[in-house]
Amino acid sequence: MALSRRLPLLISIPHGGTGIPGEVRGKVALDAAALQYYSDPGSLHLFGVHDLVDALVTSPVSRIIVDLNRPPYHRPPRHHDGVVKYLTSLGQDIWKEGMRPDLGDIHQLLLNHYFPYHARIDSLLDRPGIAAALDCHTMVGVGLPGAPDQGKKRPLICLGNSGDGQGSPKKGVLPTCPVSWIQDLARLFRERFPAPGSVAINQPYSGGFISNAHYWHKGIPWIQLEVNRSIFESDDANPENGSQVDWVLLDEMKSVIREVLEEWSSGLPDRDDPVS
Repeated sequence: MALSRRLPLLISIPHGGTGIPGEVRGKVALDAAALQYYSDPGSLHLFGVHDLVDALVTSPVSRIIVDLNRPPYHRPPRHHDGVVKYLTSLGQDIWKEGMRPDLGDIHQLLLNHYFPYHARIDSLLDRPGIAAALDCHTMVGVGLPGAPDQGKKRPLICLGNSGDGQGSPKKGVLPTCPVSWIQDLARLFRERFPAPGSVAINQPYSGGFISNAHYWHKGIPWIQLEVNRSIFESDDANPENGSQVDWVLLDEMKSVIREVLEEWSSGLPDRDDPVS
């Protein structure tokens, strides 16, 4: 049955694309399987609830080429995991020998792909009635080399608001949503995944550039939502094989997300009401 009114939410899915922009086509060393593995596999389908929410933003461009969830001034070589990268998270060369993008190339990529994505979010947040936004991702099941949680098994669901493990403010940091909001969302996911440690707040991810920048800019609360790829991805997923997705399991997880978002958003205050 169709909803009489869409949920007052904006969904951002920045890392679902696998495309190579024309500006750098022919310079990329990675094949299609690797580009798919290093994206957020399944995220476009998992969070692509166009019929459910007021607004939804995606990008076709691979995060390996332009990472929309990084500050625009985080460039290589100073920032190895910045808005444009030279190496993947597993140390593979992204660019063919002698073809790494220079400052002019990076500037053009940002003008054509990065800034339009963020401008689109800003324009949609100005729509009347949007009460909250979620930046949605999928994450590998175990922390990668060099990550703060390297080698550690990750939760099935991670919710981030730049706070502590309960979603409360940390000293000197402005959380991107009220503590009660992220705790309510965590409670709903824990009802579906009750095993201890299955749902975490701000571990291993507390929120990236998108949620923080747009909360500061517009004041509309944001939560970063990460779903563990082990829920729907086979164990032999890797850059050579790509991400082997079980579409039945992915659809089941999408149904869970729809149910949780419907229940959670029903308790959100109207946009003009004060949050606490």
